Amino acid sequence: METLNYDYPAHTRFARRVHVGVVGSGDLEVLMEPTDAARASVVINTSVDGFGTVWKSVIDRFFSRFDGQVAIEINDFGATPGVVLLRLEQAVEESRS
Repeated sequence: METLNYDYPAHTRFARRVHVGVVGSGDLEVLMEPTDAARASVVINTSVDGFGTVWKSVIDRFFSRFDGQVAIEINDFGATPGVVLLRLEQAVEESRS
């Protein structure tokens, strides 16, 4: 089990708390919660050790298009980078509905 932490500058208010996905074989859950800080924080709990560089690339890519003031928690059980981006984008869409 590995825990990774990242911070990003953020300028846009995030609408509401969101939970998408499930922790299960090959999947993950994403929890997003609004904050008042001018930054976004990301905590990743993953069952797969040694992929910090891949996680950083995926999260950097997401934050190149998103600047919400959120606290994100990702609980992973071996999801692929594509699934990670899908769940993050799904959470943003869910917050808008």
